[in-house]
Amino acid sequence: MPSTAQLQLTDKGRLRHFLTTEGLPKDLMIEIMDRAATFLGDTPRDLKKRPLLKGRSVVNLFFENSTRTRTTFEIAAKGLSADVVSLDISTSATAKGESLLDTLKNLEAMGADLFVVRHNQSGAPHFIAQHCTPELAIVNAGDGLHAHPTQAMLDMFTIRQHKGDIANLKVAIIGDIRHSRVVRSQVHALHGLGCQDIRLIGPGTLLPRQGLAGSLHDDLREGIQDADVVICLRLQKERMASALLPSEAEFHRNYGMTLERLGWAAPNAIVMHPGPINRGVEIDSELADSDHSVILNQVTNGIAVRMAILSMVMGVEERL
Repeated sequence: MPSTAQLQLTDKGRLRHFLTTEGLPKDLMIEIMDRAATFLGDTPRDLKKRPLLKGRSVVNLFFENSTRTRTTFEIAAKGLSADVVSLDISTSATAKGESLLDTLKNLEAMGADLFVVRHNQSGAPHFIAQHCTPELAIVNAGDGLHAHPTQAMLDMFTIRQHKGDIANLKVAIIGDIRHSRVVRSQVHALHGLGCQDIRLIGPGTLLPRQGLAGSLHDDLREGIQDADVVICLRLQKERMASALLPSEAEFHRNYGMTLERLGWAAPNAIVMHPGPINRGVEIDSELADSDHSVILNQVTNGIAVRMAILSMVMGVEERL
């Protein structure tokens, strides 16, 4: 059985699906970012539309809610002139007992070209990619605790946009590391792009037991010292099996980012957040709305990066 990393590439090393940043070649990550830059206009609202997917159909298959991610995928697909359908899972056949595989085969029969899949079970997009027809492309929009690769790539794009070569940066990620699929994808992408200084910061109950590159810190000041990039994460309360924190207030006292605490990082450090933000928990409003924050840039960049990925998995790179 092929690994997810092997499954997502063609024999020629091009993107067949986009399932994970783990094992993704550096040159492909750079190509995604370079292509995303071509879709950005002179202002954040001026995204350049292209007819690259005209006549193609993109189905947003969201088994797990996410207004922000689904909306940016819709805008990205429409920006490429694709026909877009967003499936309402609450009224779909799977909610009535139909298997995921049967749902897949029925959608294939309707002539879809690309599925954007979000699922609460780790590995669901991989499963679909293994069983779909060769003509269908799969993009992972987040699966369980496993991966959120398009979020990671828009984060890499934003970091490069503001700080340059990622390999030379110190990156600090703060919060619920253990339950975050975003962190897993971010760390794989950072490592693949040559970043050697990755700090994972949080209380011991929310740090990973194993499997992620980077140094672990339960002291915030130590973790963000001289960091060039500070990424705040929300508490994944819906994925916590038990009460791993006394309270959100306690988390904010020890790990919440403020403008004052950002002074421990490098002078020109940027602050990021994959959203949604819980103001007063992982980050103060003063910092979230400051000149150090690039959170809104991440949202705009997410559309451009997803446009790049959708076009690449559909094999239209030569038609740019």
